[in-house]
Amino acid sequence: MRLVQNSLHQEVASTLREQIFAGVLAPGSFLDEVTLCERLEISRTPLREALKVLTAEGLLRHEPRRGCFVSVVTEQDLDDIFPVIALLEGRCAFEAARNATDADLVELTALHDRLNGHAKAGRINDYYETNFAIHEAIILLANNRWLAQSIADLRKILKLARLQQLHAPGRLAQSLSEHMTVFAALRSHDSEGADAAMRTHITRQREALRALARSQISRIAS
Repeated sequence: MRLVQNSLHQEVASTLREQIFAGVLAPGSFLDEVTLCERLEISRTPLREALKVLTAEGLLRHEPRRGCFVSVVTEQDLDDIFPVIALLEGRCAFEAARNATDADLVELTALHDRLNGHAKAGRINDYYETNFAIHEAIILLANNRWLAQSIADLRKILKLARLQQLHAPGRLAQSLSEHMTVFAALRSHDSEGADAAMRTHITRQREALRALARSQISRIAS
């Protein structure tokens, strides 16, 4: 494929990022610069700049004298990341409860009605989509670009891990209940309540992932 010259290294970074998220470049795999340059039809300079961008994002790790490898997200990484995201998204909910107008709440009501419908029908993929839209709406209402950027950066690492916490037994109904608690606080303009409810919601995602991992290990052992 031939990429345009304008911001070439950013385009290369975007292409490689998509391939990482899609699993084309698997966790732990080595990025051969010669092969990538040939495949993308670029020189090494924009490729190396792109690799620096992805390394800064945490999607790649650079080893001196060896090169770049796709990052592997460990259980310890998840233990470290989730509390940070809980704090950040909790603060977003705090600010959103202050800022939400009647029109905003009407839009959030429609999103939560949709979320409820997907949960009742067991449509997990659709639930994920609407869940993401709700989190994005709350982040937007917080109107803090630094919070938004920090959350976006951490989400990239979580996306690399391909997490599926809603497949844990009982998690779908629990997640819906948590969302409705956050929404109730937003409607009441209860900043402290929204903050606490969102932090609980994110923390329980991590707990669900641990439970899912334990059940998978148990199935393998049996």
